[in-house]
Amino acid sequence: MSYAIIGFGKIGQALAKAFARKGIEISVATTRDPESFASAAAAIGPEVIPQKLAEAVKADIIFLAVRFESHPDVAKALSTWQGKTIIDVTNAYGVSPEELGGQPSSRVVAQAFTGARLVRGFNHLGAALLAQDPAVQGGRRVVFLASDDDSAATEIGALAENLGFSPIKLGGLSEGGLLVQARGNSWGQLIFKDLVKFD
Repeated sequence: MSYAIIGFGKIGQALAKAFARKGIEISVATTRDPESFASAAAAIGPEVIPQKLAEAVKADIIFLAVRFESHPDVAKALSTWQGKTIIDVTNAYGVSPEELGGQPSSRVVAQAFTGARLVRGFNHLGAALLAQDPAVQGGRRVVFLASDDDSAATEIGALAENLGFSPIKLGGLSEGGLLVQARGNSWGQLIFKDLVKFD
């Protein structure tokens, strides 16, 4: 299984740290030349491989960690996303419900990535928390996952566990998924909640 992060701002770098911590290789890309962020990638660890966007999108599982407004540009990188799983880490805060056609933002993202399975996840924590080791005083930091494809959510749940997190599935994008999506100028109720699960 191959992994990539598209977007290498604070959230993209926090996700890269989670992979590096477990020694799992991950490609990182932006719309810029890889040279421009190679030193930031190297500072995280040798597992973090800077690539051109066209190379990174060949991965099986792709974290979409760009500004919400930029997702259509990323979607153009491939004509079909068949067989890939996209983890939507974007936040559409400030985008009016009318602009989204009254749909949850993740539904809009899903429509742009034709053929992909989409999971909403890893987006409710701020970058500083997401970058920390998810092992907390004998428990594990929670990440919420929502998807209209239950098998995709299960697959990403297993990945979250491999990275040391405790995944909690919220159901479909328009159900529990609304708890981790912004609507207009308000945040979903679970966004910024830092929860730790003890087994």
